[in-house]
Order: sequence, then structure tokens, then C-alpha cells
Amino acid sequence: MTEALSITASSIDPGLLTLPWQTGLADWPSRHIVALPKGLSRHLVRFANLSERVVAIKETTAAMARREYDLLGNLARLDVPCVDRVAVIDGRVDADGEPLPAALVTAHLRFSLPYRALFTQVLRPDTATRLVDALAVLLVRLHNVGFFWGDVSLSNTLFRRDAGAFAAYLVDAETGELHEAGLTRGQRLYDLDLARTNIAGEIMDLAAGGRLEGGADALAIADGIVSAYHSLWAALTDRETFSGDEAWRLTERVERLNALGFDIGEMAIEATADGTRVSIQPKVVDAGHHQRRLIRLTGLDVEENQARRLLNDLDEYRLRRTSGQTPAVDEERLAHEWLTRVFEPVIRAIPWELRAKLEPAQVFHEVLEHRWFRTQEQGTSLSLAEALSSYIDTVLRHRRDEATVMGPPTETMALPVITAEIPALVEDDDIDWRDLV
Repeated sequence: MTEALSITASSIDPGLLTLPWQTGLADWPSRHIVALPKGLSRHLVRFANLSERVVAIKETTAAMARREYDLLGNLARLDVPCVDRVAVIDGRVDADGEPLPAALVTAHLRFSLPYRALFTQVLRPDTATRLVDALAVLLVRLHNVGFFWGDVSLSNTLFRRDAGAFAAYLVDAETGELHEAGLTRGQRLYDLDLARTNIAGEIMDLAAGGRLEGGADALAIADGIVSAYHSLWAALTDRETFSGDEAWRLTERVERLNALGFDIGEMAIEATADGTRVSIQPKVVDAGHHQRRLIRLTGLDVEENQARRLLNDLDEYRLRRTSGQTPAVDEERLAHEWLTRVFEPVIRAIPWELRAKLEPAQVFHEVLEHRWFRTQEQGTSLSLAEALSSYIDTVLRHRRDEATVMGPPTETMALPVITAEIPALVEDDDIDWRDLV
């Protein structure tokens, strides 16, 4: 290892020193490489093993690598969905002393997929629309903190399943700029127009390759980000005026934003001298309303729509448990009870070899969905235990893994097989399975 090698990282992982930085990324030996699907990129990007986790490595210039490293750190501090930075590797030279490109190392986002990997053969219009909607939410969140992306596209985004929708994460900040004073309307609209153009090209590319469902309109799908963006941006930022005796509309505005998954941290309120008219405008808006409530009650850190779905089940559980009780049972105590009697038994009952299929919160959501559909089909109520058993056998076993290894594995992994019946697993954990109804 040459003495010229420079590593910049917030915390040094010793495993970084074991990677073959003296070799061009294209020629790294297979023992270091993990086969994962990735989006299109102007730079060479490969996934590698690092201290029992997976990282993405991108070769670029030293200046661009350091700039993107800093931007990702700033976005993380602003709580914007993006990949986590790991390190910048500079001063690389090969065995002949020839310089090699610098490298930006980021953590692989578990259970995430590039848009091309979210379908096996053909992309359905409804899936494409959900991806575009997720990207619109991400773009609004970025613009809300003053981040100009400059290269908005599906390829520069990773997607995680979020209940019945998707959550989008920024994966490439190379062209981005962070403006503390906020973005101008022109900057926002430029980003939005760029997004529409890039998405249209990406969808058309799929159509040309026969990978878009027949009859789907690529331009209409791309146009969807414009309407979704404008609708959400207006809900978050528009000034609203009402008469002085309609103070209830202030509460209504807050509740409307909460329903969209946002909290208002600060609001500007102006009233006329005689109090006949009042104007309100959100000033500080933070995403993650349902996520924060779920973390506070249970400690579970999941996506926003997943949090909304889990909270709905928690609220239903609380209603069943407290019906007719006076005084009301403490919410935190009931949340702990739901966590230990409902959520955790379901997750523990998933056979070990299937746990890389989906993240736990998504599994729980899909079990509830499966229960509802089966109940409709049979016309009789289905217990959660029955729904879970059916879901594992008919749905989960046939899903591909989405935790990490989604392409051809570089090495064979042997996983233990659990053959115990689901009720037995729950009984072993001293949980009353009758609570799961």
C-alpha cells in the first residue's frame, strides 16, 4: 500500500485498508465484488464487501469526490433521504506508479433497488406512477431545505418499498448545490423540468426495449412528476387567508399537512388591525410526522407510509384493548404491549432463510394486506396467525431477496433452514398467539 494514499472519513473503518486501491476498479478481483443491480451512471460504480457490509464505490476526480462527500454529509444532517457517505480515497497509484482516479465510498442502502430492478420483465404503468410520485416527494424535500439537484432522474435515485408506495433516496449528489438562503422559483422549476425530461427518456428507453407494458404513455408518466410536485409544494408553502372567526382553519391546515406526513415547526400568522382577516403560511416544515410518532411509541424506525400503516394497526389494537375502560389505558404501555404481542411475534415467525426478502415493517404491512384480501375471498374473518402462515407459503417464499444480494452472488452462502411451525415459534417466546386476531 503506497504511502501517498489518503483516506477521508468521519470514522475510519479498518476494512478500507484491505481493499485493492492500487488496482483500477474495473479490474478488482471477484472476491471483493458483490453483484447488485445498479442504475445508469457516467462513472464506473461497483459494489464491494467492507467489514461485513456492502458499499458502493465510484471512481471520479478528487475534487468531485470530496465535494459530493461533503454534500451527502450536509444532507444527512438535514435529515434528507440519501445514501450514507463512508469515505473518500485519494492518492491512488497502480503497481507501475501511474495515478488512478479518486474514489467515493458510500454505504449500500439495504432493501433498496434502482428503478430498473423493481420489475422482472415489464414495468406496469401503476408501478411507474408510484416511482414518479416518490421522486416528486424527494424533490420537494430537497428543495424545501435549499438543495438544487441539477440531475434529477430515476437513475440517480434508489427506491425502498414503503407499504403500498415507494420511498425515494438520493444516490448521486455530484451536480447538487446547497443554498442556505433557499432556492429561487426558477431553480426549482429548472430541476422539475429536468426531472420530467430525464424520466420521459428513461421510460421511453424501457418502452424501446419492450419492457414497458403495452399502451402505457411514457410522456404521461413523466408529466406526473410535475403535477405531483406542484400539488405537494403548494400544500407545504401556500399562504392561506380566512376571516377572523374561522380560526379552526389554522388547525385544519396543520392536520392536512400531518396527513401528508409533515409537521409544521413554525408558521407565519398575520392579522388585519381590526382582526377581520387572518393570513397563515408555513415557514418551517419537517417530513416524517408518522415516523416520529412510531419511534416515540415503539422505537421502530421505518419509512413514513409503513409507519402510518403500523400506527393504524396499533390504534386498532388500542381500541380493542381499551373498549369501555375507564380511565383510559396509558398509550405508551399499550404501544409496548402491541409491539411485544403483535409485531415482534410476526417478525420472529418468519423463517430465517426468508428474512432477506423484505424489511420487517414491509413484511408486517403485507401480512395485514394479505389478511384483508383472504378475508374478502373467503367471506369469513381470518386470524393474523392464519394470514401469516398463508402469506409465508404463497407470497413471501416466491419473492426475491431485497436486503443485499439481489444479483448473482459472488460466493455461495449456506443459510440455516427453520422448519418449526409458526405457533410453536410464538409459544417458545412465551407469547399468547391468541392476541394475534
